[in-house]
Amino acid sequence: MKTTTLAVPDRITVIGAGRLGSALARALQPHATVAVSGRGGNGAGSDLVLLCVPDTEIARAAARVTPGPLVGHCSGATGLDALVGHEALGLHPLMTVPAEGASFAGAGAAVAGSTPRALATAHGLAAALGLRAVELRDSDRPAYHAAASIASNFLVTLEDWAEALLPGDRALLAPLVRATVENWAEYGPERALTGPIARGDDASVARQRAAVAEHTPERLVLFDHLAGATRELAGRAR
Repeated sequence: MKTTTLAVPDRITVIGAGRLGSALARALQPHATVAVSGRGGNGAGSDLVLLCVPDTEIARAAARVTPGPLVGHCSGATGLDALVGHEALGLHPLMTVPAEGASFAGAGAAVAGSTPRALATAHGLAAALGLRAVELRDSDRPAYHAAASIASNFLVTLEDWAEALLPGDRALLAPLVRATVENWAEYGPERALTGPIARGDDASVARQRAAVAEHTPERLVLFDHLAGATRELAGRAR
C-alpha cells in the first residue's frame, strides 16, 4: 500500500457498488486498502465506512454498520444526522459520474465532520482524490444541492431540448456548449452571455419562439421563462 501523509484511514469499506462507489473505490486504492460491499455490509474491521447509497437508504445503511469506525456518506443533500450513533463525516464530490467512471481531480467537494477528527478525515480524503474541499453546514445543503442540479442535470435537459430542435446534430452543438461553459467559468455570466437577447434582437427571439411553438410546444412556457431570465442577465451586463 502506498504511504501518504494525508488523514486517510488505512482500511476503508465502501458500501454501495454503483457508479460513485465503484469510482471512489478505484481512486482511493493507491492511498488505502479498500473493500467494496453491498448495501447490507456492516464494515467490520474497517477504519472508515463510506456509504455510497441512495439518500433514502443512508440512515438504514448506517444503522447496519458495526459501531467503532468513522462512517461517512457521499450525499450532497443529506445532513450528518442521518449517521446518528457514529462519528460521522460527509464527502460529496461535485462531479458527475457516468457509467464509464470519472476522474475526480480538479473538482470541488463539500465536506463536513461531526468531530475534528472526522472533518480532518473528510479533508484528507478530498485531498487524496484531488478534490478542492469546501466545508458545508447542514443548513446550506438544500441550496448547494439545488445549485449542483441546475448546473449539471438541468443543463443536460436543456441540451436534450436543443437536440429535439436540431435532430441528429449533437456534434454540431457540442463545441458551442463547451465554449459557453468555459467562457462562463473564465469570465462570469455577464461577459459570457451572447446571442440575440444580449444584442437586443427581439425579432430573432420572436422567430425562435415561433419555432419552439411549432416543434416543442410543450416547452413554450419554459422558453418564455428562460428568455425572461436571460433578459434580466443581459440587463446586468449593460
